[in-house]
Amino acid sequence: VQLQASGGGLVQAGGSLRLSCVASGSIFNSLGVGWYRQAPGQQRELVAFITRDSSTTYLDSVKGRFTISRDNLKATFYLQMDGLKSEDTAVYYCHGEGPRGGSYWGQGTQVTVSS
Repeated sequence: VQLQASGGGLVQAGGSLRLSCVASGSIFNSLGVGWYRQAPGQQRELVAFITRDSSTTYLDSVKGRFTISRDNLKATFYLQMDGLKSEDTAVYYCHGEGPRGGSYWGQGTQVTVSS
């Protein structure tokens, strides 16, 4: 499985961005998928996760602002980010995990929020 992320960019505080991650391969429907982020000098952290059954979890600091979703027909998942804050600035990575322990990372996409 290969993951290809897109949608990052520069946005003013309070603005919105939507990240997308397209998966190759035929097992997308069996994957739990999520978005991680890593700011300079910080550890990578899980931002949002959606199971194959579309249950979701979020980092506390993004609850109510970010929404993760998936489209199994398009083998794509998304992170809608609204009300962006400067502390959301980071490189965002998409990730998939398979039922038998497979772990798949996409390349990062930079999100920069100017205050």
